[in-house]
Amino acid sequence: MPIPITELAEKLMTGEVTVEEQNPFFPPGDFAEVADGIGFVAAMANSSVFKTDDGLVMVDTGSPFSARAIHGKVRSWVGDSVRLDTAIFSHGHIDHVFGVGPFEEDAEKSGWATPKVVAHEAMPARFDRYKLTAGWNGAINRRQFSVPGLEWPTEYRYPDETYRDTHTVEVGGIEFELHHCRGETDDHTWTWVPSRKALCTGDLIIWCSPNAGNPQKVQRYPREWAIGLREMAALEPEMLLPGHGMPVFGAEHCQVILLDTAELLEFIHDETVSLMNEGARLDEIIHSVKVPEALIEKPYLRPVYDDPEFIVRNVYRLYGGWYDGNPANLKPAPDAAVAAEVALLAGGVAALIDRALALADQGELRLAGHLAEMATLAEPENRDAHAARASVNAKRVAHETALMSKGVFGAASRESDARARELGED
Repeated sequence: MPIPITELAEKLMTGEVTVEEQNPFFPPGDFAEVADGIGFVAAMANSSVFKTDDGLVMVDTGSPFSARAIHGKVRSWVGDSVRLDTAIFSHGHIDHVFGVGPFEEDAEKSGWATPKVVAHEAMPARFDRYKLTAGWNGAINRRQFSVPGLEWPTEYRYPDETYRDTHTVEVGGIEFELHHCRGETDDHTWTWVPSRKALCTGDLIIWCSPNAGNPQKVQRYPREWAIGLREMAALEPEMLLPGHGMPVFGAEHCQVILLDTAELLEFIHDETVSLMNEGARLDEIIHSVKVPEALIEKPYLRPVYDDPEFIVRNVYRLYGGWYDGNPANLKPAPDAAVAAEVALLAGGVAALIDRALALADQGELRLAGHLAEMATLAEPENRDAHAARASVNAKRVAHETALMSKGVFGAASRESDARARELGED
C-alpha cells in the first residue's frame, strides 16, 4: 500500500524509506489536507491550497498536463461553491502556471469574480522570452525530459498584479507574505503564511540537489538562493510546502532542509569563486570542486535531477562569462575539423571507435564520450561510429543519477542508434 505523502518526508528523513525506494523528487501523485484548511496536491509540480472566508488562495496551479487533474482534486476537497480568489505563481516555469484556466471557467459559469494572479515583476518578461524562443525551449525540454512529442506553449496567463521585493496579499483575513528571491529563476517568489507558520518555497526546495545548474537553461543564482533559504529558516516555519517533493512537518525538519540546502549552495559558490580568484580555468574548477559526501547523501539533497557539477559551471558563467580560460576555445576550429585531425593522428576513425569502446568497458566514460563523439563528427556516415556513440552514451545513462544528464546522454544514444540502423540498411 502506498505511503501517504504526509508521512513520506518523515520516513525519508529517518531512513525508514530510502531514496532508492521512493524518489523524493517524484512523490506518488496524491492530494492531502495537510492541516485544517490547507490542501496539498502532489503532481508534476505541487500546488498548495488555502481556504479562507473569501475563497481559495493557491500557490502554483499546475502544468498544462496536470491542470485539469489538480482542479478536480481541489473541487473534490472544497466542493463546487468555493471560488478561487487568488493564485500566487512562485515562478514562471510552465509546470507551475497553467492551472488557472479551469477555475476561471468556474468563475464565468457561476458569476464569480475572475481569479487574480499575483507574481514577481520579472515574470511577464519570462513569458515574452518563452514565446520568442518556443522552438528552442521545445527542443531542449524534449531532450531533458525524454518526451519526443513535447511542444512548447506560446499562450500564458500573465499576472494581474506584480511586486518587486516584498508584497502582502490579504484574502479572507489571512495574510500571505510574498518575498522575491533570485534562485532557480530571476522571478522566484517564496510565500510565508504567518498565521499558519506555513512556508511555500516554490522550487527553492525540491527534495533533491537544487536546480541551480541545468546545462540547457538560463542563468541561476546560487548565492542569492542560499541567502533566501536562510531568511526562510529565520522565520521558524513549522510546515514547508515545496514546489516538488513531499510536504515537511515540524520546525526541526524544516530548519534542517532549509539550512542544509543553503550550505550546499554556499559551498559550491564559495569554492568556485575562490578558484576563479586564483585564475583557475573552468576545466580545473569543474574537476576540483566536490561537495562533501555528508551533505550530498542527505535524502533531500541527492543529485537525482540536477548535478552539483553543473552548479559549478553556472557560478562560473555568472561571474566569468563564457570564456573558459582555454585560448583554443576562444575562436575554435569547427568540432568536425578537430575530430578529423585527431582521427588522422590516431590512424583512422576505427582507432577512435576501438579506444572509445575499450575506455567505456573500463568505466572511463568521460573519455569514451569524447572519442565516440569525435568518431561520428569525423565520419558522419560511419555506421560503426554511430553504433559506438550509441553504446557509450547508453552506458553513461546507466551510470548517471541526475535526470538532466540522463536526458542528454539518452538523446545522443537514441540519435546514433537510429542513424546506425539507417546506415546499416543502405
